[in-house]
Amino acid sequence: MKIKDIRLINFRNYFNLNITLNEKLNILIGQNAQGKTNFLESIYMCGTGRTFRANNEKDIINLSKKQAYVGANIKIDNFNRFIEVKLDRDNPKTMRINKNPIENNKELSSGLNVVVFSPDDLSLIKEGPSKRRDYLNREIYQINPLYNYNLRKYEKVLYQRNNILKSNRPDREKKDLLEVFDLQLVKYGVYLIKERIIYIEKLNIIANNIHKKITESKEDLFIEYSCNVENSKDLSYLEKTYLEKLILNREKDIFNRTTSMGPHRDDMIISVNGNDLRTFGSQGQQRTTVLSMKLSEVELIKTEMGTYPILLLDDVFSELDKSRRKYLIESLKNIQTIITVTDAIDIRELRDIEKTIFTVKNGFFKIEEEGIIDDY
Repeated sequence: MKIKDIRLINFRNYFNLNITLNEKLNILIGQNAQGKTNFLESIYMCGTGRTFRANNEKDIINLSKKQAYVGANIKIDNFNRFIEVKLDRDNPKTMRINKNPIENNKELSSGLNVVVFSPDDLSLIKEGPSKRRDYLNREIYQINPLYNYNLRKYEKVLYQRNNILKSNRPDREKKDLLEVFDLQLVKYGVYLIKERIIYIEKLNIIANNIHKKITESKEDLFIEYSCNVENSKDLSYLEKTYLEKLILNREKDIFNRTTSMGPHRDDMIISVNGNDLRTFGSQGQQRTTVLSMKLSEVELIKTEMGTYPILLLDDVFSELDKSRRKYLIESLKNIQTIITVTDAIDIRELRDIEKTIFTVKNGFFKIEEEGIIDDY
């Protein structure tokens, strides 16, 4: 899987950009706020139909314009795909593959897979469970588009159930309504739980192997799913257990006016040498773990989809020490990668790798010679 070229129109600070990418390594050098991360965001949007930033989707449109566009030519084995995403301030987003309109992100994901690694990913370990759930939802969706359908259904039913709990209806009336909504919540919730368990089991095996290589077998990484219903892949058993727990907690939910049970409250436990990384891990261990997990995503997508994804590295080289950078570089051989840095000195180890170097300034790209690195 390779991106041959990509065009941006009114996409954040890019008014009209048309760039051909190296099929191996692309390095974007520029100071902060010049558009480097915006460019990575455009690639991510071609693969998922969404932004990896927390901003509203409409924020992607240049402030002075009403519409934004991104189009990318993708090569997958011997096939070509042309992916387009158009955003409009007053209308819903539209997407096309090979000029044929598609209705949702599920169809878009079959065209391009991407993995993003940025310094913000340390929040995956440092912050609360919602960050780790977002991570799970985003990554599972890439290899199983049906997951996103069930997630949206679950969130809709959960929203309706919580509205009932917050309403001023009599408790008896609430209980009658909850009986109906609980069946729907269980239907979609057990699917999410099962898929998360399956994904983490696979991720854990790959991540542990990678982590041992990076740390020279000094650290043992373990990732597990923490489910407040039941850690089981048996759907019948999950449905029975989940419904029983919802009924058991019904009075409590009415009193607290919120839903206490379900995958919306689950978490991932990440440990190194038996110690919870969030509580006991050093910053170096946390960085290494996130690197291991990101490279595991790449390998897992290759296993599930049959081809490597595009790897987007957003200003991470300066965050890694020499040994971690070395391992990361060795992992890039078969993967089309786009790296952003603020200074050429950050990627001096990449001298001998086939690449294209761009400087980025105020939304403009300029191809540079190898000397920009050789000067260091």
